[in-house]
Amino acid sequence: MLYARRLTMSTHGVMTKSPIALAREALAVAQESLEPYSSARSRHDFTQHQLFAILSLRQFFKTDYRGICTLVEDFSDLRAALGLGKTPHFTTLQKAEQRLAKKGLSSALWTPSSSAPASRD
Repeated sequence: MLYARRLTMSTHGVMTKSPIALAREALAVAQESLEPYSSARSRHDFTQHQLFAILSLRQFFKTDYRGICTLVEDFSDLRAALGLGKTPHFTTLQKAEQRLAKKGLSSALWTPSSSAPASRD
């Protein structure tokens, strides 16, 4: 629950409506909690911190993996805030979410393997 509270609240206890502010905060939380890479043998294209932040944004925008990849690709400010030189493939996000769910770090933010967009009531 600490992760969810920290990611959705500013210092004043108000939820943020800024995707860039959320991305920065998610990145900071991940840097405190995760190793940069899940494996020493990984390609090191993206850090776990960056992937965690993108997955947090996926929930913020209530979209699927392909949708968040498109949004990150389209918004240079988000890429800059996350330090991304390129956008990850949607399967990279799916695998990262499964890996993070096994570690128990994602349960407060999303339901694992839920790639379908949430309904907007």
